[in-house]
Amino acid sequence: MSYVGPDFDPPQPRRSVLRRPLTVAVAAVVVGAVAGWGVWQVTGGSGGGDGGSDSAQVPQTRSATTPPASGEPSASADARNGEGGDGGEGGDGKKADPSGSASAPAASGPLKGKVVVIDPGHNPGNFQHTTEINRKVNVGTHAKECDTTGTTTNDGYLEAEFTLDVSRRLRTLLQQEGATVKFTQDDDRAWGPCIDERARIGNEAEADAVVSIHADGSGSGNRGFHVILPGSVNEGAADTRPIVAPSRDLGERIAGYFVRATGSAPSNYVGDGTGLVTRTDLGGLNLSTVPKVFIECGNMRDSKDASLLTSGTWRQKAARGISDGITSFLKN
Repeated sequence: MSYVGPDFDPPQPRRSVLRRPLTVAVAAVVVGAVAGWGVWQVTGGSGGGDGGSDSAQVPQTRSATTPPASGEPSASADARNGEGGDGGEGGDGKKADPSGSASAPAASGPLKGKVVVIDPGHNPGNFQHTTEINRKVNVGTHAKECDTTGTTTNDGYLEAEFTLDVSRRLRTLLQQEGATVKFTQDDDRAWGPCIDERARIGNEAEADAVVSIHADGSGSGNRGFHVILPGSVNEGAADTRPIVAPSRDLGERIAGYFVRATGSAPSNYVGDGTGLVTRTDLGGLNLSTVPKVFIECGNMRDSKDASLLTSGTWRQKAARGISDGITSFLKN
C-alpha cells in the first residue's frame, strides 16, 4: 500500500526498520523455488479470539528441531516505515452501516459464533475522490489522511482490485468454517471508508479477529509478504495495550500458514526475514479494540511478485493461508 494519485505512479518512500526484537521460532520450510528456506514458528500460545484480553501472553518459543505442540506454523515481529490506507464517514457522503458490509449467513462449523471482519484495503473509487480521501481524520495519536488510493502493478492491476478479490475468497473459506464475516467495504460505496471508520466497524462488530488485506508498492527487487502488528500505544484516543498480545498471536499464525499455502517467502526488505513487523503509526491498528493485523501479500511493483498477485490461482492460495491462520487463532 502506498500514497498514489490518479496516474498510479507511486513514489518510493524511504523505509526505515525500527528494530524491536521479539522471540521467535522456526515455522515452516517452503518447498519448490524456496526449498530449504524456513520461517519462524511459534506454538499455539494464548490470545485466541477473546476480543483482546489484556491477560493474553506471548507464545513460548521452540527450537528449529522441536515441532510445536499444536502443529501451528507462525512467525515473529519487527517494524516498518510507510503508510497504508487503513481507512470516518461514508465514502459516498452517507453514513455507512457501522457493522460493515452485510455478510451471508454462516454455515455450521468450528467457527460458529465467531465474528471476523475483513478490511479490503482501499477502494477502487478512491482515486476519483482525492479531495475526500486527503482530508484529515483523527487516528488516535495524531491526524492523518482519510485513506489513500493504493498502489498498482506496472501493468495497471489495482491494489484495490486485488484486495477485494482476496477478501471475497477469504470470506467464502471462513463462512465454510462457520464464521460470521463482515466487510468494511465491498465496492459498495463511492470511496472510503476512512481509517477511523475501518477501525470502528471492527470494534462495533465486537469482532474476534480483524484482518486488513493489502499489497505493497515498494521498489523493484523488494519481494515477499509481511504481516503488520500493532505496537503498544497509549496516547489520546488510542490504547492498543489490551490487543497487542492477541494480535501478535493472530499475525504469527497467519504468517506461518501463508508460507505453507503460497510458498512465498517473507519480505526481504522489512522484518529481518521474519515476515512480521510492528508499527505504532497506523490508525487502523491504533484505534482497534479487538485483535487486528494487516497483511501485505507481496510487492506489486516487483515483476516477480506481480506475476503472483495477478494470478487467480495464487490469490486463492493466499486466501487459504490467511483463512487457515485465522481459523487456528480462533480455535485456540
